[in-house]
Amino acid sequence: MSQSTPAISSLAFLTPGNFPDDDPYSGLEATLRLFERTEAWGFDGAWVRQRHLEHGISSATVFLAAASQRTSTIELGTGVIPIGYESPFRLGEDLSTADVLSQGRLQVGLSAGRPPHADLIGDLVFDGDWESHDFSHARIERLAANLSGGFIGDEDTVVHSPGNVQRPRLQPHSPGLVDRLWYGAGSRRSTEWAARNGLNLLTGNIVAGEESDDFVTAQLANLAAYRAGLGGGRATRVALGRVVVPTDSADASSRRRYRAFEESRRARTLAPQGERRTLFAPDLVGPSEQILERLVADAVVGEVDELRLELPYEFSDEEYEQILHDVATLVAPALGWTPTTSRDSSAGATGAAAPGSPVAARPVAVVGA
Repeated sequence: MSQSTPAISSLAFLTPGNFPDDDPYSGLEATLRLFERTEAWGFDGAWVRQRHLEHGISSATVFLAAASQRTSTIELGTGVIPIGYESPFRLGEDLSTADVLSQGRLQVGLSAGRPPHADLIGDLVFDGDWESHDFSHARIERLAANLSGGFIGDEDTVVHSPGNVQRPRLQPHSPGLVDRLWYGAGSRRSTEWAARNGLNLLTGNIVAGEESDDFVTAQLANLAAYRAGLGGGRATRVALGRVVVPTDSADASSRRRYRAFEESRRARTLAPQGERRTLFAPDLVGPSEQILERLVADAVVGEVDELRLELPYEFSDEEYEQILHDVATLVAPALGWTPTTSRDSSAGATGAAAPGSPVAARPVAVVGA
């Protein structure tokens, strides 16, 4: 396959939403501030992981409902909600409520299969023999059906509430939300299922090495399979995830931490891992010029127009801001991206840091100094 020139039109990020065990508010509030700041810088999307039993966001929908009241234009995403722990109807109510509050900005990333930590919390989440529950893609299909706005029962079925008689369906109904479901696919089977069911595709820095030991080759094959499997219905979106950590404006301590992070994960990128032959993409750590060279050389980047930055778990709030600001000002524009603030000619903004922001005040470090 010939390599295409990158033309990124949408830039988003995925953050773990870390917090201290004894002070969760500080971490959650810092993540909300990060959403506010990146919206001001012109990012297209801000996504959060959903993590159970960890020091991170355990309810992405609740968090994004709060974020919807602190932002006004940026897309708000979940990456990803394990559907196995969720009721496809009750989750649909929560997602629809959050989408209404955000005025249609919610992007819902999902995964299927046996959910994480099931051996520890399965008995706390489910009633009865949960081992026999259906954890397949069918749960996502049920969620999509619930979000579609179809009525429950026959034409004569109604529900009575004070001052109202109406046909029952999931409420609140948020038109268009069902078209903003995404699937986090790593295998060919899950990629093809997402295509057949018209879901948008999240593909990141982990894929299954089913036909190749080379990460890019395997990811390109999945992407081709997804596009080939799409029906003739609505247009779908593909978002590519990469771990991108520029060092340009980082201080010496952060640069050392970034390099140690990269080194600790390098071995997993050298060969398929485990029985499932999992392949990992290398982390992109270094000066923006070097990162740009590697992104341009990445054949998958040339095949998509949406890039999602996957922030590492280990870094501080200030480091997350530095990384995202460096990407937005030094990396993404060279890939064709324009900040949302610059797209609105009436705003007169450039997508640079707001006056008085910590990142705006931080001097740019000379690499190697």
